[in-house]
Amino acid sequence: MKYIDEFNDPDLARRLLDEIRATVTRPWALMEVCGGQTHSIIRHGIDQLLPDEVELIHGPGCPVCVTPLEMIDKALEIASRPGVVFCSFGDMLRVPGTDRDLFRVKGEGGDVRVVYSPLDALQLARRHPDREVVFFAIGFETTAPANAMAVHQARRLGIDNFSLLVSHVRVPPAIEAIMTAPTCRVQGFLAAGHVCSVMGTAEYPDLAARHRVPIVVTGFEPLDILEGIRLAVHQLERGEHRVENAYARAVREEGNPAALRMIEEVFEVTDRSWRGIGRIPASGWRLTDAYRAFDAEHRFDVTGIRTEEPAACRSGEVLQGLIKPVECPSFGTDCTPRTPLGATMVSSEGACAAYYLYRRMDGPVPDGSRAPQEEMNPVG
Repeated sequence: MKYIDEFNDPDLARRLLDEIRATVTRPWALMEVCGGQTHSIIRHGIDQLLPDEVELIHGPGCPVCVTPLEMIDKALEIASRPGVVFCSFGDMLRVPGTDRDLFRVKGEGGDVRVVYSPLDALQLARRHPDREVVFFAIGFETTAPANAMAVHQARRLGIDNFSLLVSHVRVPPAIEAIMTAPTCRVQGFLAAGHVCSVMGTAEYPDLAARHRVPIVVTGFEPLDILEGIRLAVHQLERGEHRVENAYARAVREEGNPAALRMIEEVFEVTDRSWRGIGRIPASGWRLTDAYRAFDAEHRFDVTGIRTEEPAACRSGEVLQGLIKPVECPSFGTDCTPRTPLGATMVSSEGACAAYYLYRRMDGPVPDGSRAPQEEMNPVG
């Protein structure tokens, strides 16, 4: 099976929608915590096809978007230094810092390069032993194994001109923060299938039980998402709150043992700030003491940067699911993919970018203002 066409079948989609309509008897609010799922929902109009009783709330599922402004400014400071080759995934280059972005640094003469893997950055370090090569290691649990492998290889091979600027975040503590917030309206979650393919599902049953919410592990194609919604609505209507795996073709309860061993060796859990949300306890990873020599924050002494978010940007409320992108006054006017105020507009997984790209907006998009899709390189 291709696992693509089979999960885009319109007849099966109609049957799932019919079952959801036949099941739901009252309003329910579900949150997806994955930018890839958000883009699929908006691209295919899934939220508009659902019965009025089922609302989808877009959560903090975009790793670029939740990377704090302070960390962006640290990246800009390091990338500006002579003798540094700063490597990143593509959509980080347009994320605005306090007064510029990585594209501006590149235009001013900084050696900023787009790579597709941290191992590409490691190869650059091997080829240029006279330069300091830094990789911007962001993302959820999905990208952590590859980043851990890169620094593990650097230590094994004795490549001491390679380092990571680490801004990894973890999904379960974010769900905890969402459910304990006084403004929370979420009654169920669609969990990110790629995160669970690495980590498994062991951290979710306790969350589901304590907060009495169903958590359904869900894929990214239209039928994946509709099946996740169907299972979540069935649980809500029955008063259940369990973890269900609707992405069994990729996710096992135990996760990926080899990836977990690599993460455990290289990283340790730490508190982490999330852009627009604030500090969430135990929600991130940092390098362990054994790998601390490869920590770019300490190597370049950029630990004291303090920042302030722009007042016009409401991406923090978008990330928390408090507003939809179109409810921000700057959306599509002062804030576009070419002139972003916040990361949610420029990232390939950002909710604002999804609404803009697929024309989900109150007014028309000015001709020629949409950023080409190839400018938005996924982080993963």
